[in-house]
Amino acid sequence: MINKTPQVNSQQDNNNDRLELVINATGASIWDWQVITGELTLDKRWAEIVGYTVDELQPTQFSTWSNNLHPDDFKKAESLLAQHFNGELDFYEVETRIRHKLGHYVWLLASGTLVERDAKGKPKRMIGTHLDITERKNNEERMLVTTQLLNESQQVGHLGGWELDLKTGDLFWTDETYRIHDTSPEEFNPSVDAGVNYFLPESKEIISMALDEAINNGTGYDLELETYTTKGRQIDIRTTCTVTQEDGISVRLAGIFQDISVNKADKRKLEKSNADLAKANSALKLSAHYDSLTGLPNRILLADRIEKAVARSLSNNKLVAIALIDLDGFKAVNDSYGHNVGDELLKKVSSQLTHVLRKGDTLSRIGGDEFVAVIRDFSDPCESDAIVSRMLESVSTTLMVEGKLLKVSASIGVTFYPLDSASPDQLLRHADQAMYIAKQKGKNRRHIFDIEEDVALKHHNEKLDRVANALHNDEFLLYYQPKVDLLTHELLGVEALIRWNHPEKGVLAPALFLPAVEHDILAIEIGKWVINTALQQLQHWLSLGYDIPISVNISPLQLEHAEFVNDLKDILAQYPSLKPGRLEFEILENSALKDIKSVSKVMKDCNQLGIHFSIDDFGTGYSSLTYLKRLPAEFLKIDQSFVRDMLIDSDDKAIIQGIIELAKVFDLKVIAEGVETPQHGELLLSLGCYIAQGYGIAKPKPAQDILTWLVEWKQTPCLVDGSV
Repeated sequence: MINKTPQVNSQQDNNNDRLELVINATGASIWDWQVITGELTLDKRWAEIVGYTVDELQPTQFSTWSNNLHPDDFKKAESLLAQHFNGELDFYEVETRIRHKLGHYVWLLASGTLVERDAKGKPKRMIGTHLDITERKNNEERMLVTTQLLNESQQVGHLGGWELDLKTGDLFWTDETYRIHDTSPEEFNPSVDAGVNYFLPESKEIISMALDEAINNGTGYDLELETYTTKGRQIDIRTTCTVTQEDGISVRLAGIFQDISVNKADKRKLEKSNADLAKANSALKLSAHYDSLTGLPNRILLADRIEKAVARSLSNNKLVAIALIDLDGFKAVNDSYGHNVGDELLKKVSSQLTHVLRKGDTLSRIGGDEFVAVIRDFSDPCESDAIVSRMLESVSTTLMVEGKLLKVSASIGVTFYPLDSASPDQLLRHADQAMYIAKQKGKNRRHIFDIEEDVALKHHNEKLDRVANALHNDEFLLYYQPKVDLLTHELLGVEALIRWNHPEKGVLAPALFLPAVEHDILAIEIGKWVINTALQQLQHWLSLGYDIPISVNISPLQLEHAEFVNDLKDILAQYPSLKPGRLEFEILENSALKDIKSVSKVMKDCNQLGIHFSIDDFGTGYSSLTYLKRLPAEFLKIDQSFVRDMLIDSDDKAIIQGIIELAKVFDLKVIAEGVETPQHGELLLSLGCYIAQGYGIAKPKPAQDILTWLVEWKQTPCLVDGSV
């Protein structure tokens, strides 16, 4: 028999030599760990990686290796090792940092497997490799920065990243690159050949040549090509390549992979749609100048038409009539049949009005149920009467809308230029004023703007301007009047009362300036100022340790304004630390009665923001049980006129008693205003009213005096001339 052992050994030696060559080619370090004793055998390559000589590392224990791990990586390495020992992982592999001799850290890929267990099954011996991946990690970090910059620079589409290690042949795709190819790392293992083969023939030839240039000559590229995804979907892509070389040899390719299908499709569409674009621009211009519901000119175009009509009037010495038309009874149609029917009615009314105007005249819808007609080129105001009469008749005609017979009418206000030599904006305001007078006189009629009456209006406007300047110049201030519990003497809050610190006349009461702004938008601006100032004061008192709720009077105009709740939210957002319920609103009984449904909704919206309501001057309006039931108020404030005279007028006392009993039915609290004497307080207590304010408790005071008063009140809680 021939002995074949030498041949087997020779073959084994060759295999070992080849294995050593492969290992050396990879730059890996071999390690052998005796788990039980902790002895760790490391080779020369390991010493090179960490900057030591082989002798410096002898002898080596596992603890020496683990103690030099980066603190952030230790737990991860320890956990993976435990999982491998427990059989949860077939192979141990971890990327970690280890301290170099010079003090910095280098990145390693530590890989290994357990090759021997002792008789009890405990880990005994483990072998593996260390691979220096510092360069790759640095490249990855640079790639990450590059990718982030690329992502930020793109306005459309999604960007993916790729990296090809020419040493290992490993091709890395980011998640976005997988998504672009309709696949995932679990479904597809990317390779250069596989990636290239998905390109369409012409693109495949281009990318193949570009890759050859990148690998052989270090030339990068930026290409737009066509390819298929793994699911067979054809897409347009942009792919770029940056080459990293070492000693003139390409070692790494990296770049982006971007799906530009949408961009390409848009570009192709854009090239075919110049006519459509021009049409779209025309439509856009149309939408900017015409009402979307009726197709009539809107406010913007109306302003231009009025300016042109005024200029024409000056040149041809003819009159221009500006007529503002407001529908009577339109709200009832909306409430009864809904907004869809209301919109259809507006369309029919606009058509009726258009038909009675002449060529060259303009009809505009400026919002809601308001229209404006610009009637030009006549010599006498009477010449416009026939046109205005036809407009009134056309609107008051019974109209069939979605199977319903509807009838409305119109109130029309008219002014004439240049008899009324106002600006275009002012002409509209004059026509609007005249329209309101037409409504007041019974509706379904016209009214001509009276220039003489406007003189008085201008005087009124001068007052408005002065009040507006006072607001702008910060001349207003708030006084505060305490509200107390007559039984416990507790301060329950204060009412904020506006004053005008007039530079010439001193501090003025609100009755001397608020009536001038009652029906003007300025009332809303003043109301915002009051709310904001009260919140500032609340915050200041809270910073001093005093939690004093503040109630603010809300004007009817402000309460009914469409943006009231949104404006309130914006103001409250500036004071996020204030507790809900510290701010209260007081509204006049009459203002709430005007539109209970709308006011009730506003109050409920405010309730959700933590704001409570008081009905002010209660008893002076025409309240009903339905009114009290529907309004989500918390307090009724008895008007001071009843409180002052209740000691001498039995009717006033009976009214107060009735209000208190009524409040109990609706679970409302009662506040009595006008408490001036101890007798007022005693009688109110006997009637069951405990919350009060008035001169007998404290007059309205500047904010800085409230805390002084509060100290005195706590020491001696009494009215001006006796104990409560």
